[in-house]
Amino acid sequence: MDIIISNSAGKPIYEQITSQIKAMIMSGELQAGEAIPSMRALAKSIHVSVITVQKAYEDLQRDGFIETTVGRGSFVSAQNREFYQEEQQRIAEEHLQAAAEIGRTFHISLEKLTELLALFYQEED
Repeated sequence: MDIIISNSAGKPIYEQITSQIKAMIMSGELQAGEAIPSMRALAKSIHVSVITVQKAYEDLQRDGFIETTVGRGSFVSAQNREFYQEEQQRIAEEHLQAAAEIGRTFHISLEKLTELLALFYQEED
């Protein structure tokens, strides 16, 4: 599992771990039932404290992304796909809200914003 930690990012390390694992689950890179590294193994591989990884795993478990069983380890939760889609929609809504605020502030018309969104949506990487 590739987790990239940035000391210059404005987020605490545990949040960087949490958001990257969530993204891997939501994109399908990590599948339901798949094991994720132990806290010690991940901490060692990314050179952070086990306590930092523990905080990230606690957040992931609280949010329903992983399940942890004593003695067995941590696994991607078998929660239904709707949960993940809801999380993705929430993230998109935050960005759209920010775009709407920028549009209102700088007098960019709704039509122009809609046109831009349509362009970005249809654009392929």
